[in-house]
Amino acid sequence: MTPSSHLQLLAHYNQWMNRKLLASAAELPVEAITANRGAFFGSILGTLNHLAVGDTIWLNRFAQHPGCAAILRPVTERPQPKALDEAMFADLGSLQTYREWLDELIIQFTASASDEVLASNLSYANTKGVRSSRNLHALLTHFFNHQTHHRGQVTTLLFQAGIDPGTTDLLALIPQVDG
Repeated sequence: MTPSSHLQLLAHYNQWMNRKLLASAAELPVEAITANRGAFFGSILGTLNHLAVGDTIWLNRFAQHPGCAAILRPVTERPQPKALDEAMFADLGSLQTYREWLDELIIQFTASASDEVLASNLSYANTKGVRSSRNLHALLTHFFNHQTHHRGQVTTLLFQAGIDPGTTDLLALIPQVDG
């Protein structure tokens, strides 16, 4: 599996899982998804908002790379979150609309990223203004790992609220091969 195809698999997994978690959250009343459950970002909605915030921030950073700028231009033209705990969306419906758009953009982005571009470096500043330069493929691996980390938290919060989101393993999307 090439670096590009690996990231494309992770992008599809991201979309699949976000759809599952948003559908599961939609089974709950508003009070249940907004209740502070003691998680790092408080509620189910707070954690789902953090995922959208984190993805938006990272996609804006990736858009600074010359090999990524054109495909990611749409995210740079939207309002930008100011803090990691910002509630970009007050309700699940608005978040879901944005999430679907964002996940499709992530799929298009990973499909367009060549292995050559992925092998290059990206210079960026974090939310505190600290400059850094790192390998783009490694940063995208972090990007997808961050999503998985917080979706695991959402899965736990959903279980605590009595909802089973079902299979969450990446293995479900890895194609079976002969031999």
